[in-house]
Amino acid sequence: MRAAMRPSRFSKLIVAMLLAIATLMPLRARGQDANADKARALVDAAINMTDSNQAVKLLWQATDIDPAFEESYVYLGLYYNSRSDFAKVIEVYQKLLKYEPRQPTVYLNIGEAYMSFVPPRYDDALAYYRKAYEIDPTSSFAALRMGEIFAQQGNRSEALKFLKQASSDGARNPTAAAEADKLIAQMGPS
Repeated sequence: MRAAMRPSRFSKLIVAMLLAIATLMPLRARGQDANADKARALVDAAINMTDSNQAVKLLWQATDIDPAFEESYVYLGLYYNSRSDFAKVIEVYQKLLKYEPRQPTVYLNIGEAYMSFVPPRYDDALAYYRKAYEIDPTSSFAALRMGEIFAQQGNRSEALKFLKQASSDGARNPTAAAEADKLIAQMGPS
């Protein structure tokens, strides 16, 4: 059962990208903000570079210039995730967390990074999924991951509670619902 509950590296990357896209939603007005303009210029320059080391330096600079500009963190997270450097992914999003503590996707991204370690760091991930769920109790993805972790830990009742919530959200998140259904079926009848 343990191997069946781990998402594939490809599905984790897709989820990470979807979560990253969600963090791009603006949380504050940026019209005349000079720091935001500078940070955006650095990010734009970084994504057009062929030298990834230099691009990463520009992205980190962008986080220093405008610490709440999410796009810089998204690209840094994708870069480190593509290199399986999950400790750096966590570092990236923990920095953003200081400036955007009410953004559930930041917590979800940290949780996903902890789930990507081999072996997954379930307890660390669970703390971040719980926080995302606390901020957004309708998050089918947070519910799915918490259900998955509880199942892994042998807490069937909590696992089913959260997996059923994720399963019922097929209209908004069919991928999470399908994965929850699969895990519920693997758990067998109560």
